[in-house]
Amino acid sequence: MLDFPPWKITFILLICAIGLLAAVPNFLSDEQVESLPGFMPSSKVTLGLDLQGGSHMLLEVDSEAVVQERMANLEGEVRDALRGLRIIANITTSERTVRVRLRDESQMREARKAISDLAAPVGEGSVLGASFSKNIDVNTEGSGTILATLTEGAIKDRITNAVEQSLEIVRRRVDEMGTREPTIQRQGADRILLQVPGLQDSGQLRALLETTAKMTFHMVNESADPSRPPPGYMTLPSIDTGEMLVLERRARLSGESLVDASVGFNDKSQPVVNFRFDTSGGRRFADITRENVNKRFAIVLDDEIISAPNIMSPILGGAGQISGNFTVESANELAILLRAGALPAPLTIMEERTVGPDLGQDSVDAGKIAGIIGLVGIVIFMILVYGWFGLAANIALLVNIFLLMGALSTLGATLTLPGIAGIVLTVGMAVDANVLVFERIKEEVRGARAPLRAVEVGYQQAMSTIVDANITTFIAAFLLFQFGSGPVRGFAVTLGIGIITSVFTAVVVTRLLIVVWMRRYRPQRLII
Repeated sequence: MLDFPPWKITFILLICAIGLLAAVPNFLSDEQVESLPGFMPSSKVTLGLDLQGGSHMLLEVDSEAVVQERMANLEGEVRDALRGLRIIANITTSERTVRVRLRDESQMREARKAISDLAAPVGEGSVLGASFSKNIDVNTEGSGTILATLTEGAIKDRITNAVEQSLEIVRRRVDEMGTREPTIQRQGADRILLQVPGLQDSGQLRALLETTAKMTFHMVNESADPSRPPPGYMTLPSIDTGEMLVLERRARLSGESLVDASVGFNDKSQPVVNFRFDTSGGRRFADITRENVNKRFAIVLDDEIISAPNIMSPILGGAGQISGNFTVESANELAILLRAGALPAPLTIMEERTVGPDLGQDSVDAGKIAGIIGLVGIVIFMILVYGWFGLAANIALLVNIFLLMGALSTLGATLTLPGIAGIVLTVGMAVDANVLVFERIKEEVRGARAPLRAVEVGYQQAMSTIVDANITTFIAAFLLFQFGSGPVRGFAVTLGIGIITSVFTAVVVTRLLIVVWMRRYRPQRLII
């Protein structure tokens, strides 16, 4: 236990030095950090919303819009299936049901089979496995009417997928703004909690989140009357000209195939948005433009036509350009939205508030005061009770604090007010292992053991207790991190890392200091 060859001492000192260097940027200003040499770490601990202020929003996914979109798709699928069989029917949609009235009742069996083939399994997870049901129920009403009804399982599955997709898209949009460590998590069935530390003006964030940014591409029917679009078509306004255009209801291509969007300038030095499709999207885009030369092709964003150019020739490169009355700022916002992807449904801001930086600074100051008071109290107690051994424990405690801050900086962890509580708790617990060891050494000294042997036996006897106590606490911290929300997880992170650094400093660093002292002065009797 007391054997410290040179390589082991070097390794311990190297770890302590790395931890110290990683923690240094937290005690410097941003200008001082920028002036550090390139080999020096420059990462700081990121302060959470409650410490540096920022924006807090509670968002709700429009579940009804998700269902309505699914019903519109189902109606289109039913229409296409019957059209392929040349079955003429009157198709209407009400609430969760698509109603099909056949003109020729003799085609009932063929039509019902075609609609039933549209049904797909919906997985409903359970503890023992997964059960599957169909996403639509197909029934008949009278002799010539077929009803295709969306099932509850399909609705729940669609809403769940929409919320999960919205979570990822919100994360991408917020990251595009250059913010660090936002908290984005699901709350309840259809709500999302968003916290962005350091963002005091939430106007740009609100604009990014309230825009669905759902881009689709439709062919224009220039011969149809905009006031009375034929079945399978819709009328939408053009942002540029204000005219109403009749478009195919079903999109020929969607923005899901986009892989990049960026701001550029056209020949007239006007801002435009350049976009590029993936391989399959580029292939479909080429086919569409090849088959529809000299026809208008509308680009629709959130139910508004942002551009409806005439296809002069096939576009084979898988790339295009959106022009309009853009400013550089509006073109950049559109590019951000397209890069992040389209929200599956609109988001409603249910709650919004801004936390001022002054309140956060008060919390930081209070945490510092609590930490300093606790640290001073522990230092005084350990020296009064254990003398030189207590001084060694205090030195290890300071090393522990630097290692903890260095680890948090390196991992990019977000420090919240509960996280500060975890650090203060770690400071209080850091000397527990030393107390156990020192009390065991006291018992060995009373038993007339030689000083070196007393220290060795003390560490051996206390090691199992130290390991057991810290493992159980670490398990609790892990469970808090796994199942807790933002503030609880912040506490768990600092507590978990603090346990690891505390054990290292208490068992290894303190022991090294004591061994070096004993080898240098070779005391004949231990006073502890």
